[in-house]
Amino acid sequence: MKIHEYQAKGLLKGYGIPIQDGVTIEDLAQAEAAIDAVNKEHGAEQYVIKAQIHAGGRGKGGGVKFSSSREAALENIKKILGMTLVTHQTGAEGRLVKKVMVGEALDIKQEFYAAITLDRSKGMDVFMVSSEGGMEIEEVARTSPEKIIREAIVPGFGLRGFQARNLAAALGLEGQAAKQAVGMFQKLYKLYRELDCSIVEINPLVVTEQGNLVALDAKINFDDNALFLHPEIAQMRDLDEEDPAEVEAAKYHLNYIKLDGTVGCMVNGAGLAMSTMDIIKQVGGSPANFLDVGGGANVETVKNGFRIILSDPNVKAVLINIFGGIVRCDRIANGIIEAVKELDLNVPVVVRLAGTNADVAKELLAKSDVSIISADSFEDAAQKVVHAAKG
Repeated sequence: MKIHEYQAKGLLKGYGIPIQDGVTIEDLAQAEAAIDAVNKEHGAEQYVIKAQIHAGGRGKGGGVKFSSSREAALENIKKILGMTLVTHQTGAEGRLVKKVMVGEALDIKQEFYAAITLDRSKGMDVFMVSSEGGMEIEEVARTSPEKIIREAIVPGFGLRGFQARNLAAALGLEGQAAKQAVGMFQKLYKLYRELDCSIVEINPLVVTEQGNLVALDAKINFDDNALFLHPEIAQMRDLDEEDPAEVEAAKYHLNYIKLDGTVGCMVNGAGLAMSTMDIIKQVGGSPANFLDVGGGANVETVKNGFRIILSDPNVKAVLINIFGGIVRCDRIANGIIEAVKELDLNVPVVVRLAGTNADVAKELLAKSDVSIISADSFEDAAQKVVHAAKG
């Protein structure tokens, strides 16, 4: 689960990490009061207006504006609130800005990058820092990976003092700034572990002209499987920032992720789903989604899967690729037949079933009066659905 910048900063603040604070609003009528509140709290005369969406690249897209005066801040709020913000992470359709944060503009001396996530190859959390913080960190990772310094954290030991000092030294920090960084990094790792985060990122982490270390921006994602432990975090979820089809799928306990292809995929099991997308690519197609219906696929599961897949207008054909282990293939076949009849589908459907009672299932599909393209093998299914999608 993702949260907004202002929510992430609130969590950082709760752990004693200095942040660029501010006031978040959803309506232009709140703008003047927000500016006045920031002025009163921080003595600010210059401001920064920041769009609150679940995507990076806001600055490049025009969603972050420096404002040299109260009047400029008001004007920038009017420009950003309600705009469709397009970044490299939103796609061409962009994202409607429904919230903006009004913050104090800081005098920045240096910008850094700091983040924590899980390194699955090592089975350990990794704390990363770079002296190249800011909007180009992705480019730094691609072209100059040596500029990103890493400290792997041994499970059960936490971020040890010498590791935090190594990270501070890697940023070239000395004296009071280095001491601040060591404390901040240890608090940041504590937050990461205690709140079951999947990633915590501060970009940029800045040193102000006054010598203070401040989190200017923050991104925190959480492990969905641990949200039941953190009801206060779960309440931060903003469904407006999520794909409507993904939200709908979650209601039926379906694992759905929208992609940008033309072949809809309905598969049981995450591994088989990934393999299905791979082979579709190999034979010249492009998957429109990841959809894992789980081990207990039935009539209702298939119906709901179809509805969600076909809510994407880019889908030109659907591949059902299911291995009947926990549930028999003949039951799945009956579910497919019933779903196709009821939903009156207008796109080709290719079906490949393997496992328990697969032969019975193929006979049921062959004798049904619905338009279904049967496939004998994995590769045969991929070739047929890609051909069908291309018309």
